[in-house]
Amino acid sequence: MITIYTTPSCSSCRKAKKWLDEHKVAYEEKNLFNHRINDTDIEMMLNHAENGFDDIISTRSKVFKEQELEDMSVSELKNFIISHPSVLKRPIIVDAKRMQVGYNDEEIRVFIPKKLREMIMRENSEEDFTHYEDTLSRYFATIDTKETDEE
Repeated sequence: MITIYTTPSCSSCRKAKKWLDEHKVAYEEKNLFNHRINDTDIEMMLNHAENGFDDIISTRSKVFKEQELEDMSVSELKNFIISHPSVLKRPIIVDAKRMQVGYNDEEIRVFIPKKLREMIMRENSEEDFTHYEDTLSRYFATIDTKETDEE
């Protein structure tokens, strides 16, 4: 299951959710201001981070600029993030295998189901994705038909 960490005023969060919805990718949203993140959430992020906390902490945030985070231990940093979730970059999209921080129209495609990715690659060349929308439509029609048949 994909989890997306968001805040209401984040335009990149809205774009990511819209993209996931349009591609019918199921996700659980955790609004950082309404849902208290915990150690497990942070561990899940860090398990996918190449550069540890640097990948998930926003150095531009007001909270970051007011603190001396460099000297904190790992457990102190986790507790700081739990107490000050606004220090996190947004959105953070994570599942069992991968994580994306921020919204990038091309990188978010890693969350497309494998079957759809295979269809896209089969029907579109690397340089020419003119059939992308058609491929999506056929794939979603197949899903809709299966769901109707199961009911």
